Amino acid sequence: MKLLHYLKYFLFHGIGLASVLALLAGGNWIIAGFVAIVLFYVLGDALLGDDTTTPEFNLPGVLTVQLWLALPLMALITFVSVWSMLGTDPFGFGAWIGAVSGYDVLAARAANTWLHHLFGVLLTGLMIGIIGTVTAHELTHRTWDKVSMLIGRWLLAFSFDTIFSIEHVYGHHRYVATIDDPATAPRGRNVYYHVLASTWKGNVSAWRIEKARLVRVNKGLWSVSNAFLRGHFMSLLLVAAAWALGGWTAALYFTACALWGKSLLEIVNYMEHYGIVRDPSTPVQPRHSWNTNRRVSSWTMFNLTRHSHHHAQGEVPYQDLRPFPDAPMMIGGYLTTIIVALLPPLWHRLMTPKVIAWDRDYASPGERKLAAAASQRSGMPAFIEAAGTLSQ
Repeated sequence: MKLLHYLKYFLFHGIGLASVLALLAGGNWIIAGFVAIVLFYVLGDALLGDDTTTPEFNLPGVLTVQLWLALPLMALITFVSVWSMLGTDPFGFGAWIGAVSGYDVLAARAANTWLHHLFGVLLTGLMIGIIGTVTAHELTHRTWDKVSMLIGRWLLAFSFDTIFSIEHVYGHHRYVATIDDPATAPRGRNVYYHVLASTWKGNVSAWRIEKARLVRVNKGLWSVSNAFLRGHFMSLLLVAAAWALGGWTAALYFTACALWGKSLLEIVNYMEHYGIVRDPSTPVQPRHSWNTNRRVSSWTMFNLTRHSHHHAQGEVPYQDLRPFPDAPMMIGGYLTTIIVALLPPLWHRLMTPKVIAWDRDYASPGERKLAAAASQRSGMPAFIEAAGTLSQ
């Protein structure tokens, strides 16, 4: 049983390798791969229930290596995805795969249509979100570990989001559930607007945080010491690598994948904190984040799902996060909730009662006043009506 607890986190790598196989197989296999992965999460979370165990791990180094392996896996997925839309065969990759496997991947690739390339973007962006951002989230919290920080920032470079290692760790965790946090979506906000607003404000916040750090350590703002600038340069290097493989078409293809991966991060931010408020003078507690303990999401996302404990104690490694079954709960697992968030009418229909219940069951007296004001600002009749009841 102890071995199973280590092996379950390798499901993450299996999903990444499955996406590679789908991209290599080409054609409708790319569509099938994307659909299969989404269904694996949605149906798996629905049918397999919650995982509320917190086992002890005697070999935490194994768990760290599992995280580090995400970088070569992410590089492989991205290379194969870009390769799948080229007219050439860089490094003789396709010929080699065909010789080893007996499957003519070059012929399969030649039959790809614009629809297959579209699903290639969707699949690769999804992998950038899962393999790249989820792992980087864990690694960039380990500010004391230079190797983990370096790997984490390179993983974030695939989604043009290395500023996450600045703003998320030093900004979001400090200001979560307040009006000063770019990643916390106020009640009533549309998810598509949030992607744009959070991206812009997150970059502004990261620039200010990094500028203040450089002043403290007496370093120049426009220098190699600036992690904000270095991070965006890392992303530019990846775009340049795609261009080297296949010109501007390949560079634009990779950019589309990266922007979709970045959008997924902001959608996740949206659903993890939507509508929750906090008195800025009080510490962050488990009730200030939406949580889920769905089994498939937890095992394949390094317990990102246990977000309530993560925000209460951001330095706790993923394997030690507790499930907090009494914390406010999301609609479902992560992919399920992402799909619902992308359908605003359905999202508001399901989440408005949850937010109103949060005001009633979780908010402190001071937070109820903040919640009533936030509900009034939302412009949504259900929230406005609830605000009147809350203030009585």
